[in-house]
Amino acid sequence: MTELNTTLIHHPYHPPEGFAAPQPGVFKASTVIFPTVAAMRNFDWKDKSAYTYGLHGTPTTYTLEERLCTLEGGLQCLLAPSGLAAIANVALSLLRCGDEVLIPDNAYGPNKVLAQGELMGWGISHRYYNPMDAQDLAAKIGPQTRLVWLEAAGSVTLEFPDLRQLVRVCKDRGVLCALDNTWGAGLAFAPFDLQPGLSPALGVDISVHALTKYPSGGGDVLMGSVITRDASLHMKLKLTHMRLGTGVGANDAEAVLRALPSMALRYRSHDEATRSLATWCQTRAEFAQVLHPALPDSPGHAHWQALCKQELGGAAGLFSVIFPVQRSQAQVDAFCNALKLFKLGYSWGGPMSLVVPYDLASMRTGWPAHLQQGTLVRFSVGLEAVTDLQSDLQHALESALA
Repeated sequence: MTELNTTLIHHPYHPPEGFAAPQPGVFKASTVIFPTVAAMRNFDWKDKSAYTYGLHGTPTTYTLEERLCTLEGGLQCLLAPSGLAAIANVALSLLRCGDEVLIPDNAYGPNKVLAQGELMGWGISHRYYNPMDAQDLAAKIGPQTRLVWLEAAGSVTLEFPDLRQLVRVCKDRGVLCALDNTWGAGLAFAPFDLQPGLSPALGVDISVHALTKYPSGGGDVLMGSVITRDASLHMKLKLTHMRLGTGVGANDAEAVLRALPSMALRYRSHDEATRSLATWCQTRAEFAQVLHPALPDSPGHAHWQALCKQELGGAAGLFSVIFPVQRSQAQVDAFCNALKLFKLGYSWGGPMSLVVPYDLASMRTGWPAHLQQGTLVRFSVGLEAVTDLQSDLQHALESALA
């Protein structure tokens, strides 16, 4: 090689092997170089024994997938560009025209919107069930039901279902069940082993996780995962994943890998502050109801108590309040606007506390009997000092509702 540009592209230097550091290397690639034509023809990305194309995996994404399997107790993992993309991957893998999916009435809103939009357009029907009533789920599973979504705790209202019984219903009916495990994050409970010591293990078939939340921890990464323990089910999901071309960026994978070692510490801190603030809110006459699974009078508390860790690190960083019907939407909005540390914004699990007012009536098929009538506001508790957050809440209550 005599020309400089050719030499720079095909430079002969290779750094020595054996380099080790606390963080794994970041490999960015679309093209992967093969040593021979035979290797190009024979290498298979599906079992992670080799590399073929950046979209199918690199050392960085393989490492993240394996660590996430350890976190949630799974055996196989797929990475998706967001939590919603992970949910969509499951739906598109398992549902066909004429099939039905059952969704809890308190599920993550975009999962419902996906069913109402694309899935309905493709001839896939859906129905909602009461997650606090396993008999309602059992009654609604029909011959066309191919998938049941589970969520613990419920999105926005944070009811905690009898997850074990819901899984048993699905197993008895021979229907696959997928859990949105973003709240539990693999730390509050083990999705594939809901009753330790039971043989065979009682667990969900699929665990979907929005890594955007606690695993990332910075509020700056969008990513999701689909974790399984069944090889054939994983391959079905993986082939759909391949055909859709849904990959993740190496720097995003690096960010999650960097954050994972501190995840349990952060989760515990979120949990401790949230329990403190939710308990304080119960003392305030301005609220008709406070929703948090660790509170004894919160819907589903006994189910949370039976499944999750009782100590800090078993109840996540979300709680909601319901303002009584006497408070107008304008007053509730004024309260949210008066908050200084709680910022108006979606998502959770990052360092900054967030608040969102919700129109619950538009999100449910009916107003749940276990919820007080009124206007709901959800808080995501960050990593600020709990005394500062409590002062922020108190100031907003006094200034907006006086």
